[in-house]
Amino acid sequence: MIDRKSLAGKVFWALSGILTAAAPLCAEAAPSYFDVSKGAHPHDVAAAPGVGSPVYYTAQMTGRLGILDPKSGKFEEIPLGARSAPHGVIVGPDGAPWITDGGQNAIVRVDPKTHAVKIWPLPPDAAHANLNTATFDKKGRLWFTGQSGYYGRLDPASSDMKVWNAPTGSGPYGMTTTPSGDVYYASLAGNHIARIDVESGAATVIEPPTKGQGARRVWSDSRGRIWVSYWNTGQVGMYDPASKSWREWKLPGNAHAYAVWVDDQDKVWLTDWSTNAIVRFDPATEKFESFESNRRGADVRQMLGRAGEVWGAESGSDRLVMVPAR
Repeated sequence: MIDRKSLAGKVFWALSGILTAAAPLCAEAAPSYFDVSKGAHPHDVAAAPGVGSPVYYTAQMTGRLGILDPKSGKFEEIPLGARSAPHGVIVGPDGAPWITDGGQNAIVRVDPKTHAVKIWPLPPDAAHANLNTATFDKKGRLWFTGQSGYYGRLDPASSDMKVWNAPTGSGPYGMTTTPSGDVYYASLAGNHIARIDVESGAATVIEPPTKGQGARRVWSDSRGRIWVSYWNTGQVGMYDPASKSWREWKLPGNAHAYAVWVDDQDKVWLTDWSTNAIVRFDPATEKFESFESNRRGADVRQMLGRAGEVWGAESGSDRLVMVPAR
């Protein structure tokens, strides 16, 4: 028994109090996991605003949209149609999940209350677009990418859809909208990002300093700076439209950065397939912190979140993962 009154005892008990106080913080930062249906291989995930609200995921291999209740851990999956192979999902300004469905070559909306499915097929001249990611602009129009060399715009109010050929051919992948309403996409095969004029539809290519980097996903921070995950070189890049300048950082280890998302505190989150982890980058300190999955081959693809939570889809283990963002 250590004497609390001795100098050594005072130091011991003081340190014990500090460690005890710190323990809940460590537990709070630990990832939480949620099983979904076997064989779903969830590709993208999107959490509706508000802690405890539904979390949507695309069950790419079974042609369904998954809806997880994070409070109970229960889920249900909605069939999207014949030949469906959903890739991306986002929550629109109407509160509904919107899906880029490569199998149906269509944009799909699922009503959050009735689960009714509405489908907008792409025009015949954009067949086999290999749809990837979507984002809404400030006028409520949905923009989307197709890896076969397309990007497009759907106006849900009128169902008017336009599709453009990407300036350098195949590659359009991740997509984001800045706080001011600018829309950007990343081109994996083209090794660049591009800014879209949301009225004319013209895309302007912007090349990162690192050649052949494999720009895969993009996300805007609160200042309108564009963060980019580099799949080929394991880096995260940041383009500042105000100064038209770039900065780049290398993730720890032999990284392959798949996705990127920026939280409401402007912390940058990435998925790294090589280390089987979700990685947080703090631009203020330029330091990385890693949250490794507790299963091998998690293969987290797209990542999205909401205040205080980061969500990812473990396509390799049929689970969703949540990392506290505070």
